[in-house]
Amino acid sequence: MAERAIRDSETGGARSDAILDAAELVFANSGYDGAALREIAQRAGVAQGLIHYHFGNKARLFERMVERRSGQINDSRATRLRALRAAGPLKLEDLVEALFRPTIETGLELAEDGGGFARILVSMANSSDPVAREMTETYYDPIARDYIAALKKAEPRLSEADAVWAYMFAIGVGMTMMAKTGRPKRLSGGLCDDGDADAMLARIVPFICGGIRELTKDNPREE
Repeated sequence: MAERAIRDSETGGARSDAILDAAELVFANSGYDGAALREIAQRAGVAQGLIHYHFGNKARLFERMVERRSGQINDSRATRLRALRAAGPLKLEDLVEALFRPTIETGLELAEDGGGFARILVSMANSSDPVAREMTETYYDPIARDYIAALKKAEPRLSEADAVWAYMFAIGVGMTMMAKTGRPKRLSGGLCDDGDADAMLARIVPFICGGIRELTKDNPREE
């Protein structure tokens, strides 16, 4: 009896993941309003009734999809930040890489499967819709505050306002590079590959760090 319960739980988990994977694609391609539960069910290979069983309605499905993927990214960010803090004084380059690597690597992993979470995330970040703003506040603001505090620790001359701006500008770059479009390769005649996380990070980190340090140059160091 217990073994059957475990098998049923595993099956339900697999179906739930399949629905969430399909939802990412459909929401990315059609937007929230245009996304149909029928298409999500077809892509997931399940009956539409299972979506209602696992998630209730479209709004809850969308939120659960965001929660799952943002949790993966932000758990990795938090783990990296804890490790950096435990290792000693924070270094700006290490901090920026810890912020970016989970985003970029997740984007590349999803791109191989046709994932569209990067487009969903960009849409949410730029949306004035109260629901999108609430989800951004719930799932992204806590880790954002942790990294803003860490930026100030790594660069003591960074003001509170400039630390927030620095984070926002950095995240804008991260969301752009999360989506693998092939455009850098096209523009560079094959020299730049947005499918190479290490190559991108080798350039993004000094680019962002240079901008952050430029913000601090006229500020006195806090004692």
